[in-house]
Amino acid sequence: MLSAERRALFLLLGLAVAGHLLLAWTGRPADSGAPGDVRLLGPAGGSNLAAHRDSAALAGRPLAAGERIDLDRAGAAELVRLPRIGPGLARRIVEERAAHGPFGSLDGLRRVQGVGDGLLKAIESHASFSAAGQFPVPVPPVSPVSGPGPISPVEPTRGNPAPIDLNRASEAELERLPGVGPSLARRISEYRTRHGGFAAVDSLVRVAGIGPATLARLRGLVEVR
Repeated sequence: MLSAERRALFLLLGLAVAGHLLLAWTGRPADSGAPGDVRLLGPAGGSNLAAHRDSAALAGRPLAAGERIDLDRAGAAELVRLPRIGPGLARRIVEERAAHGPFGSLDGLRRVQGVGDGLLKAIESHASFSAAGQFPVPVPPVSPVSGPGPISPVEPTRGNPAPIDLNRASEAELERLPGVGPSLARRISEYRTRHGGFAAVDSLVRVAGIGPATLARLRGLVEVR
């Protein structure tokens, strides 16, 4: 019959063998250190942690006096530094820009769902647009006698298609207009349904996301029959 000392020795040996078998099964190296040791991340993990830390630091940094952020280029982490822009809205701004091109102005930013007059006023002093001036705005012809007159309809040509009817165009047709993406086309369609159609092209400014600059770009491309 085994003595108590021998039984204890066999028990310890059995535990040691079981521990080595467990380490071999999990793939953990035997020299990985004692339990509780802290292991530093490798190069890949370290770079991801550094990138996350830098992004968080950028998002938390307040805007300096006179500092401006280019909304035609800035990423979501930089956009959240602007007043009243949270992560969700910053992501929508980046997605809208990627899908339909730069905004070019504060008015162009109205294409993004959730952007209204209050937000535009809040960010105006800190916003810049590197694509400003890339979207020509039609200028009313000037008469030497009567002064500025209405903008003449654009005549249909091979490169300039016939105007589409705001009261009959599908959302897919509306999306082909400059500065009109899926969300804005849907709001135009919803406004048309709620109000029984548009009485005039100028009524477009009643749709959220359409301001004077966008309306000017659409003149000659849309009509109300």
